[in-house]
Amino acid sequence: MPILECILIDASASQIKFISNDMELGIETIVDGTIEEKGIIALDAKIFSEIVRKLPESMVVIQTNEALNVTITCEKAKFNIPGKSGEDFAYLPVIEKDESLTISQFTLKEMIRQTIFSIAVNENNKLMTGELFEIKDGILKIVSLDGHRISIRNAQLKKQYSDRKVIVPGKTLGEISKILSGEVDNLVSIFFGENHILFEFDKTMVVSRLIEGEYFKIDQMLSSDYETMVSINRKEFLDCIDRAALFIRENDKRPIIIQITDTAMELKIDSAMGSMDEEIDIEKEGKDILIGFNPKFLMDALKVIDDETIHIYLVNPKAPCFIRDEERQYTYLILPVNFNQIG
Repeated sequence: MPILECILIDASASQIKFISNDMELGIETIVDGTIEEKGIIALDAKIFSEIVRKLPESMVVIQTNEALNVTITCEKAKFNIPGKSGEDFAYLPVIEKDESLTISQFTLKEMIRQTIFSIAVNENNKLMTGELFEIKDGILKIVSLDGHRISIRNAQLKKQYSDRKVIVPGKTLGEISKILSGEVDNLVSIFFGENHILFEFDKTMVVSRLIEGEYFKIDQMLSSDYETMVSINRKEFLDCIDRAALFIRENDKRPIIIQITDTAMELKIDSAMGSMDEEIDIEKEGKDILIGFNPKFLMDALKVIDDETIHIYLVNPKAPCFIRDEERQYTYLILPVNFNQIG
C-alpha cells in the first residue's frame, strides 16, 4: 500500500507527532514545534527524509493546502511536494502497559551491537532472522544465531521481573540501535504484548511485531567442557586475522588454520592470492590443537568484545570453540571449518 511508504505528520492535537508504520515495525516520535493550524498529512518518506537531511539547521515551516500540496520552507530554501490524506494511515497498535522492563539505553544498545551480527540474513528460517529476548532470574539474555555461530549477551537487571521469552526481528533491533542515545543515564522501557513488543524512550515509541515460534534450545549446545584453553590479547589476535583475510576473496570459504602449542598460536592462510604465516604469544592450558575457522566469524566476535584479554575454549578440531568471559556476560560459539591438512 502506497500509504505505508509515507511518514504521517499528525498535528491534530496539542503535539506534533511523526509516525511511520509498515505493519511489521512502527515508530512514533514527538517533535518540538508550534502548531499554527491543526491537521494531518502523509508525505513520501524517502523524499521527505532526503529534504530534511539536506536542510540547514534552522527553523522549518511545513504547510499544506486543500489539494494536499505541501510546502517545506527553511531559510531561503523552498520545496513543494505532493502529500496524501492521513485518514487512511495505519496508526501503531496499542500495547497494554502492564509491566515494563526498564534498562539503560547504553546497555541495550551495546547488547544489540554485540549480538546482531550473527543473525541470519536470508529468510529460509524466520526464527534465525530475529534475536531471542529472555528474562529469567533477574537477568536479560539476548541470543542470535545463524547456523554457524551463536552470540549471547547477559545483563543483570536491577530488580526481578516476570519470566519472558520472545523473538524480536533483527530489522527492529537494527533500527532501535540507530536511534538510542546510548547514554548510561537515559532509560528505555520495554513492554511485552501478545504479538508485539514496545520500546519507549526519548519521546519515541517503537512497536514491532514479534516472530512466532519456539526458539532453538541453545543450552544443550553450550558446554563447559574443554581440552584446551587459550588466553590471548584480543587486539593482537584480531589484527592478525585481519592481515590473513587479505588473501581471501569475498566468496572464498577458505579457512584460516590455527595451530596452538604451549606458548604460541600460529595462524596460516594459503590461497591463490598468496599466503601468510604469523605467530602470537599466548597462555595455554591443556592439549595442543590444529583447527580451522572462517576468519569473518572470528573477526565479527572479536570486534564487539571490549576486554583486552580474551579466553578461548576448545575441545577438538570438529567441535565448536567458545569465546567467553569468566562471568559469562558474553559467550560466542563458533563452529570450525574442515580443512585438508597439508605438510
